[in-house]
Amino acid sequence: MITKSPYSNLLEQSQYKYSLQDVAEPNLYRDIYPYDEIPKIAFNHRRVPLNMPAEIWITDTTFRDGQQSRAPYTSEEILDLYKMLARLGGPNGIIRQSEFFVYSEKDRRAVEMCMDLGYKFPEITTWIRAKKEDFALVRDIGIKETGILVSCSDYHIFKKLGMSRSQALEHYLKVVHSAFDAGIRPRCHLEDITRADFYGFVVPFVNELTELSRSAGIPVKIRMCDTMGYGVPFTGVALPRSVPGIVYGLHHYSDVTSEMLEWHGHNDFYKAVANASSAWLYGASAVNCSLLGIGERTGNVPLEAMVIEYASLRGSFDGMEPTVITEIAEYYKNVLHYDIPPMTPYVGSSFNMTRAGIHADGLMKDAEIYNIFDTEKILARPAEVSISNTSGLAGIAYWMNTHYGLTGERMLTKHDGIIQLMKKEIDHAYADGRNTVMGDDELVTIASRLSNGYFS
Repeated sequence: MITKSPYSNLLEQSQYKYSLQDVAEPNLYRDIYPYDEIPKIAFNHRRVPLNMPAEIWITDTTFRDGQQSRAPYTSEEILDLYKMLARLGGPNGIIRQSEFFVYSEKDRRAVEMCMDLGYKFPEITTWIRAKKEDFALVRDIGIKETGILVSCSDYHIFKKLGMSRSQALEHYLKVVHSAFDAGIRPRCHLEDITRADFYGFVVPFVNELTELSRSAGIPVKIRMCDTMGYGVPFTGVALPRSVPGIVYGLHHYSDVTSEMLEWHGHNDFYKAVANASSAWLYGASAVNCSLLGIGERTGNVPLEAMVIEYASLRGSFDGMEPTVITEIAEYYKNVLHYDIPPMTPYVGSSFNMTRAGIHADGLMKDAEIYNIFDTEKILARPAEVSISNTSGLAGIAYWMNTHYGLTGERMLTKHDGIIQLMKKEIDHAYADGRNTVMGDDELVTIASRLSNGYFS
């Protein structure tokens, strides 16, 4: 059959409809996932076209997946973070949704407190078990969309659920019917999609969901869950690991539109951000993230990373307020007492800090030489230096100017007397055996003493 594609606007030939392959034994892709070796990245050299959607956005799972790997947030902490998410996402709703648990009294109270704010964005959604009473609970709260777990790999269908593929498919379809009956938009979380038989189960299952959606007149969102971080963004990679292939396949063979496709990734192999960007580039409108990437095992896609990635791909923040990223980092540090690894991009204490004296000398001349972008303007974080025996006179001068806000004619250079005296005292400390960087409080004490209190 030849039809005009709504995506390419070209006539395309479609002669085959994928049907469920109900296998007797699970397909565990042992050639790719041998378990006693590192997983293999196999190529088939099949390339799919870039297909960036007209609109792309971010969704948040800080209060769902992000709560599964740390101490639970209090209702008040959730409210604080939700307000910051709204400010960060801006009036255009680039941070479009945030999903919540609703099982405990604390979680339901947090949902109610956030809903009472009346914000349009982020829309509050939930994640529930596939049970009728849970759908009723969500409906009664006033939630319009909920996530539903529909595991799609044979690892989960055979080993965890103890079902066949056909049994799993029928069970999942009944669950989606229950959501429709409750008047809830279902968001189907296709868990472990990067180990699933894409054409033997995923596509036939999503085709059934698409038909159900059309019949009910209620949209069904598809969340592609890279549960173990196995996804690969490179072109020409074979399924089931190919992120471009998964997105393209659901577009092309299941007629899932961009706005109904969402990527949810993990960082087990350091590819979370690259995979999320790839999902955007090849046709998914949404990428699901958590603040600071906090989530199961190695974590989720860091939300703050995708804010910057959005601006990189679009050329604009489109109303987002990136300085809120620094406020969020400070909240985690000072209120939640969460230790952010210092070299974490955008939020770590050392992400824009140089330690080498020669680099500090460059920063003195022009911060652009060694700073990734104007971090003071975009993140309210000026480039910094740490002071040790390798910082040199330039490093000490740069620290003084930054710490005390010295600009214009007040700026110190490495030739000023106070800088020379501080360098001599710092060098003496390291000559005596010190092997750690100087803290800000120590440097303030030294500067105050050597300047007779002028710098204090």
